[in-house]
Amino acid sequence: MASTIETAYADEIATKKQEWVVNDFSIQVATVNGSGSQTSNTVLMRSIFQMGVPVSGKNLFPSNIAGLPTWFTIRASKHGWIARKKDIDFLVAMNPETAGEDVLGLEPGAVAVYEETLKLDQIRNDLIFYRVPFAKLSAEVTKEAKLKRLLANMIYVGVVAQLLSIEMEEVRKAISRQFKSKPKAADLNIKAAELGFEYAEKNLPKRDRFRVERMNKTAGKIIIDGNSAMALGCAFAGVTVVTWYPITPSSSLCETLTEYLAQYRTDKKTGKATYAVVQAEDELAAFGMVLGAGWAGARAMTSTSGPGISLMAEFAGLGYFAEIPGVVFDVQRVGPSTGLPTRTSQGDILSVAFLSHGDTKHIVLIPASVEECYQMAIDAFDLAERFQTPVFVCSDLDLGMNNWMADPFPYPDKPIDRGKVMTAEQLEKVGKFERYRDSDGDGIPYRTLPGTPHRLAAYFTRGSGHNEKSEYSERSEDYKNLVDRLSKKYETARKFVPAPVLSSNGSNCRLGIIAYGSSHWAVAESQAQLRAEHDIDTDYLRVRALPFNYDLKNFVRNHERVYIVEQNRDGQMASLIKLEAGGDTEKIRSVLHYTGIPIDARTVTEQILRQEREG
Repeated sequence: MASTIETAYADEIATKKQEWVVNDFSIQVATVNGSGSQTSNTVLMRSIFQMGVPVSGKNLFPSNIAGLPTWFTIRASKHGWIARKKDIDFLVAMNPETAGEDVLGLEPGAVAVYEETLKLDQIRNDLIFYRVPFAKLSAEVTKEAKLKRLLANMIYVGVVAQLLSIEMEEVRKAISRQFKSKPKAADLNIKAAELGFEYAEKNLPKRDRFRVERMNKTAGKIIIDGNSAMALGCAFAGVTVVTWYPITPSSSLCETLTEYLAQYRTDKKTGKATYAVVQAEDELAAFGMVLGAGWAGARAMTSTSGPGISLMAEFAGLGYFAEIPGVVFDVQRVGPSTGLPTRTSQGDILSVAFLSHGDTKHIVLIPASVEECYQMAIDAFDLAERFQTPVFVCSDLDLGMNNWMADPFPYPDKPIDRGKVMTAEQLEKVGKFERYRDSDGDGIPYRTLPGTPHRLAAYFTRGSGHNEKSEYSERSEDYKNLVDRLSKKYETARKFVPAPVLSSNGSNCRLGIIAYGSSHWAVAESQAQLRAEHDIDTDYLRVRALPFNYDLKNFVRNHERVYIVEQNRDGQMASLIKLEAGGDTEKIRSVLHYTGIPIDARTVTEQILRQEREG
């Protein structure tokens, strides 16, 4: 029986049609890790997407194999917002261990669909509850115990679809897509979803405000995760050597890339692979192999996360000092130490920027979208060879492993840039070659590749002190000249790395916001909240790479206060920006989010408002 409050609420929304919340809410499904719910959640998300409604999906999962709680959140937004929404509007509670806590975390007026035996409607009286006998319904589909648990997930898809007016035909289409190679499994899951839909239609009169209506904002779009996008970019960039050690959340990058290479990089005549994929004994070895392959002329890469970055420090210095190209993808997670392996963070930026010992500065690319994951993966290899140095691409778990809507990626239209590589013909013409000499004034020397058939091509590659001829040297002047040239090369890189993106509201805007990576989506939405709710306009600069270009210093100079939004405890990007900004550091304030949960717009808005009130 519905409570008095629920009945009154139902009457209210029935008489005030304008209060329907259409295509603007979040759904959270709480289940047990390893229960097969990922497939059902993907079907639910894709069904909404197929109705033309912009969506995003975020999976919060434990670091064990199975048994602990997991939550999957789908955000539908007619405005196209794809950051995490702070509040949950529609809960599907399938995990008895967390159901009570999940319900207590909802705002009044939210919806909870739950297994009837949990009796969650006894916990609160200010929510809309829908009781469903999932266990009984799954027994109508199959008698096999394991299948019952799996199909209960697809039954909730049908229930939610009916309650939210998601068209059943779109659910069928999404299931068929998910099980396209298993028609029998597809039929069984469609039957389960239809059963849930029919049950809700007959037994669950609509008492909430949320619904899905058809739009036309997803035509031609795709749904993909950042790791898959980067893997595709690596393949198009011409990578030939992949060395890695498995670590969450980066493993799927190399796993997906391996599949692409097997499909597209096999010689059709001989059947032999034209690439090498090596699972190393650890991350240090993996990076060492990258440098060896890069020195030999291959396009080589590895992927890792924070703990692997720590292990790679020594080889990072070798690659920087000996000037060897290679690409490292860092999909960041929460630390220190093992930390929270399945939670997101932007906690490696400062360490990656200066990774190794001594005077070391690295080129770092920071994608904010799956489109940029794809493009920056391509750019990273060009930059690594142009500047003859390791290049780091810093993504994070949220961007790397979660579902994002995007336009299809463009086919590359530029040739591969191998940088300053001298051929035998060029060596013969010049008649002289000194590996570490700056001939062009940009800090970048010329190199040769092993096997170049010319007497002048050979040189020693050293991680110890050397002069312009690559001869061993401990002379102070030689060392100073070398590191000064490396610094000049880094300065040159400012003109070639992806420039920041500026969103300006005019010359009189007092407040500026700087963010990077996956924080971008929360900031963009927060700007809209500040403007609509508080009449506060902000300018926004999204940083996309290190080294910064000169736009950053100008942006800080031109604003009264600048808020740096990032997902770590200590304001790492703010520290880097303060180093760059010089005398304007007193303007810089931090907006920090470091719970391991993806940042949301409301958190950004509230922190900026609080600091503005404090003066």
